[in-house]
Parts: sequence; structure tokens; C-alpha cells
Amino acid sequence: MINIVPKEAEAHLDWPGLLAALEAGHRLPRAEIADLFLNRGADTVLDRAAWIDGLGALVKVATVHPGNAALGKPTINGAVTLYDDVTGELTALVDFHLVTKWKTAGDSLLSATRLARKDAKEILLVGAGTVARSMVEAYSSAFPGARFTVWSRNRSSALAMGLPVADDLETAVRKADIICTATMATEPLIRGDWLQPGQHLDLIGAFKAGMREVDDTAMRRARLFVDSRATTLHHIGELIEPLASGAITESDVIADFYDDPALYARRSDDEITIAKNGGGAHLDLMTATYIANRWRNRSQAE
Repeated sequence: MINIVPKEAEAHLDWPGLLAALEAGHRLPRAEIADLFLNRGADTVLDRAAWIDGLGALVKVATVHPGNAALGKPTINGAVTLYDDVTGELTALVDFHLVTKWKTAGDSLLSATRLARKDAKEILLVGAGTVARSMVEAYSSAFPGARFTVWSRNRSSALAMGLPVADDLETAVRKADIICTATMATEPLIRGDWLQPGQHLDLIGAFKAGMREVDDTAMRRARLFVDSRATTLHHIGELIEPLASGAITESDVIADFYDDPALYARRSDDEITIAKNGGGAHLDLMTATYIANRWRNRSQAE
């Protein structure tokens, strides 16, 4: 029986539950992952597949059309399908936007709970789109009383979030404890010279070669972490370009989520940490399975 999981399933989800699912998923055998990109100018079709032995398989197709924002439509759309680990049968169709929201935010939230200072209060959102909105909800679950500021090149979008708006990005960066970037930038927005001791940066926006949000200096000054080496190091401009320039080496990436959690951790209150959210299909698989199970359990309870 195919489980149809609609957006209404969100009422049965919570961030601690998702983080537990992500932690458990990374203790299973390492996922097999493959990506396919098709491009037409600024538009992209991204086909991602993952298989985790003992959990199942997923295929997620995403379309990225930056011009949709001007039409009042979501920039990213797509479909998510889950398959049985043993038989390969289709088991669930899960709402694409629900999976994308919880996977993306959960990925960065897991990093922040490990890397940000426990007393972090000032959170800067760079970008004012759908992802930034979901990060308010996610961060608030782990950092009670957090104060959010938003900066965007489109000031009207920033104002629409109903949060304090920063006019000067450098000043806002210098004041923040956590900096979350969720843009479509192809050139660095954040300068390493602006960073202060004790800050944590969650880099979300860049998802392919030719995209990045922080400069080489930032990458060089920080202790670096990624959600998965396999989907970031040679796939996303945020890592490709500083590796090519010699600003960093692969050994500077300290850990990913498959490593011992003790390695994926802050060592002192003064160090600067950067986590690159690559959002591979294995994370979609873990998240979609969590969502489908919660929806199925709700249905059985009724």
C-alpha cells in the first residue's frame, strides 16, 4: 500500500524527533548517493537518489527556477518517492516542500546544536526566503529566547518576515552569535575579516559549483565541518573554490555527520566554526522516512 503523505503531516512533526532520526540514520551503513544536474541558464533540474542499507531508498526530483519569485511562486518545486529496502516497491509519496523544509533546516539545526555556543542568542539570517523562515522555527527550538535579525539584498522581502532588518551586512555579521546564509549567491557575501571569536556559521544556500556565500578568508579562519564529504567537497563552490585556491585542504574539513559526534563539536567558546549544509539525498531519505512514519503512526492511532 502506497502511503500518501500530505503537508498536513507537519502537525505531527517536531525538531527533536527529526534530529534523533538524523542521528540514527548516520549510524547505519553509509548511504549510496547519486546526483544528476540539468541546467538551462539560471534554472536547474536536480535529480537526487539515495539508498541506505536497512532503511530504504529515495528519489527526489527538484526544479530550481529563481525567476519564480517575481511570479509569486516557490523557487523550488519537485517530488519525493520512497522505496522499500528489501523489495524495492514504492512505499510512499511525501510532500516535496515538507521534506525539503525539514531536511534543510534539520541539517543546519543538527550542526548548530553541536557547534554553536550554548549561550548563543543573536542570530542573523542572511536571505529572506522560504529557508530563512523555516530556520527561525528550527533555531528557536534549540536556542530559547534567541533574537533574530534578517538581512537581504531585497529589503522588501526582509521586511515581510516581520523581524528586525539589518541595513549594513558587515555590522550585522559582527554582532551575531549564529550566522545563517540562505541565498542564491554566486559570489561571497560574508567576508572573513568580519568574523568574531565564538561565532558559528551555517552555510545553506550554495548547492552546486559556481555558488558560494563566504570568502576564502572565512574558510581559512574557521574550523570547518560538512554534513557529508561525498556531497560537498568536489560538488559545491563553497568548497571547490577555496580548495582550488589553496586557502584550505581536504584535511581542514574536520568531520561530517558520519564521523564520531565527539569530532563534530565545538572545542572552545572563542573558536569560529563553519558548517556547510550540502543537503544530500541521504538526508532527504532520513527525513522523508521520519515524516512518513509519523504520518503512518498518526493514521494507525486514529
